[in-house]
Amino acid sequence: MNEKLEQKLLSKEIKPTTMRLLVLQQLMQRSSAIGLTELENLFGQADRTTLYRTLKTFEKNHLVHSIDDGTGVPKYALCMEGCECKPEDLHVHFHCTVCKETFCVTQTSVPMVQLPVNFELAEINMVIKGTCGNCKK
Repeated sequence: MNEKLEQKLLSKEIKPTTMRLLVLQQLMQRSSAIGLTELENLFGQADRTTLYRTLKTFEKNHLVHSIDDGTGVPKYALCMEGCECKPEDLHVHFHCTVCKETFCVTQTSVPMVQLPVNFELAEINMVIKGTCGNCKK
């Protein structure tokens, strides 16, 4: 497993360190996005700054994408293979208002919007809010 994690980091030109491998392992085990505080709680003794820098390195190298789900706290999830985090790579996210988890809906792309002349796209974010399958049971 460790070798697979190392290869994933190396393929994104990220030097495999112990903390990066541990964070990647946590991200791969999740079905929902994770915030910095939640990640910090998983690693009781880890330094918050190190975790933040790890997430930012992953984001910069297109291993994870950040999600603004409207809670005021950025969440992070693994990118799909081949993702460059360009507008055409973006997908919809679902935020459960019951359990507060945020999920990638990778089968639904964010629609491209025709902007007026002289408008420049900076980012696109589409979040659907409702109740997830686990909470609906």
